[in-house]
Amino acid sequence: MTNKTIIITGASSGIGLALASEMAKRGANLVLAARKYVTLCQIAEELKKEFNIQVVAVQCDVSREEDCKQLVAQTLLTFKKIDVLINNAGLSMRALFNELDLSVLHNLMNVNFWGTVYCTKYALPALLESRGSVVSVSSIAGYRGLPGRTGYSASKFAMNGFMESLRVENLKTGLHVMVACPGFTASNIRNTALNKNGIQFGETSMEEEKMMTAEEVARRIVVGLVAKKRTLIMTTQGKLAVWMNKFFPSWVDKKVFSLFAREKNPLIKA
Repeated sequence: MTNKTIIITGASSGIGLALASEMAKRGANLVLAARKYVTLCQIAEELKKEFNIQVVAVQCDVSREEDCKQLVAQTLLTFKKIDVLINNAGLSMRALFNELDLSVLHNLMNVNFWGTVYCTKYALPALLESRGSVVSVSSIAGYRGLPGRTGYSASKFAMNGFMESLRVENLKTGLHVMVACPGFTASNIRNTALNKNGIQFGETSMEEEKMMTAEEVARRIVVGLVAKKRTLIMTTQGKLAVWMNKFFPSWVDKKVFSLFAREKNPLIKA
């Protein structure tokens, strides 16, 4: 990663912040994007001082096409190239479909799916020139629909399909396309998840201490990136879910129902 130029969206917390630290350790120059500009600037200054690298903070709401366009333009103005784009910015939800306002689904699709599309669209010419990599942080929810997460699962299914199509289109161009699917990860995503009215919960519905850390997820993503992996499914539970869902979907339905019926203040009752 030494002297590579890497864009990371959603870099102010969770997996994005952990990715920034992991990439900085490996000598990359970073462009960090998120809505929380003051936080980003603080992170950028700390990484620059600790690792003696170049770090640029760019305020960016990935649901806005113009923000994504300007993110790429700022990167090229500063570094003249892009080696890696990591589409990490993401939003979750927790509500039953029959109770939620449809604006919640629009919001999820705008951030998780369209954010990936916008950033990839504008970065792609530079990535093709560098024969670089585009990485999207997806989820097991992109392979298996989860109760109470209709918008989240839909957005991740859409992301996975987009990335798969992009990979096939670029089989002969040298572009590396990777989808990273963590399992349940201890991060801020459940605290910021939207309820049925589009308001953040402010607390998690699961036992965060039993989950994989954001730092471990980041390390695995970087290892997969270096090895030019196609797909990363990071947990045994995730791998089993994907495999079993292909052959025994009805059985997986029951297991998934049972799992989510045990979360805090469950939306579905066993």
